[in-house]
Amino acid sequence: MVMSRNESRILALTISSIIAMIVIGGAIYVLGSMKLLPGNYILYLELVIWIVGVLLVTYLFSVLIRRRLSTVIGVDNASSLGFVIRVIGYALALAGAVSVFKVGLGEALAAGGFAGLVLGLASQDVLSNVFGGIMLLLSRPYKVGQRITVSTWQYGLDFPTYSPKYFSTDYLIPGYTGTVVDITLLYTIIQTDELAELRIPNSIMIQAAIFVHDKEEKRKVRTRYEISKDFDPDMVAEKIKEELSHMDNLLAPPVVRVLEATQTTFVFGIDVIAKSVYEEPVRSEVIKRVTRVVRSLSQEEKVNGSK
Repeated sequence: MVMSRNESRILALTISSIIAMIVIGGAIYVLGSMKLLPGNYILYLELVIWIVGVLLVTYLFSVLIRRRLSTVIGVDNASSLGFVIRVIGYALALAGAVSVFKVGLGEALAAGGFAGLVLGLASQDVLSNVFGGIMLLLSRPYKVGQRITVSTWQYGLDFPTYSPKYFSTDYLIPGYTGTVVDITLLYTIIQTDELAELRIPNSIMIQAAIFVHDKEEKRKVRTRYEISKDFDPDMVAEKIKEELSHMDNLLAPPVVRVLEATQTTFVFGIDVIAKSVYEEPVRSEVIKRVTRVVRSLSQEEKVNGSK
């Protein structure tokens, strides 16, 4: 398996970081043994080196593992493994800090309780994102590489507010649709269908309504189309059904109904179940075919009228 250029750079940076930590640690040990540095200074410097080194090496390893193992165990599993490695890195950095100061178990519990209360109040949103990321890793409602639609439970359906459509049954599910790129400790990164990068806090993702789209999924697409009352609605419905029956990837016979009527038109609801990831291509094909049907009926009416 040949390494890419980015993977080689990450591996080189990881090895360089490890070597740098060893060299700096050795230099501190030598200078400390020669009593050229104050004791407290050495302690704090070692602590900083430990925390920075562990976090840096952990991050680089997690990125390298995600890139190298994504083709072996899958993108979603490689991302989850990288996430676990980052969490372990944070835990090791914290454990090293506690061991450097030689804090006892009782003192650690007491200090941890007080610090947890203070930090919990001061960084409630950050901690909720962290725990949200851990819960997402355990429950796995979605995976890296899947296409999803995110709709938070706080928002329901949006109905028309334009006065002529007050009694319409149309509605819109507010949400963001895209492909999951990564799940980090704080954010879920999504590339939207508009190719924009969207970062949603994990605390929102853990309580959101998630629509998971499959590559082989079937979609029920409803298209509204207004047709003049000059035409018989039953005849129009049969013509539309016949035309739509020739569509590709159709999984069931189309259903055509009259949803409502205005003073001059019938409003048809055309339901099509097709094998498709996106609704727009299916709706586009339906509109084009129905337009051809209406145009053909109009031409027939003109011919009959001229006779």
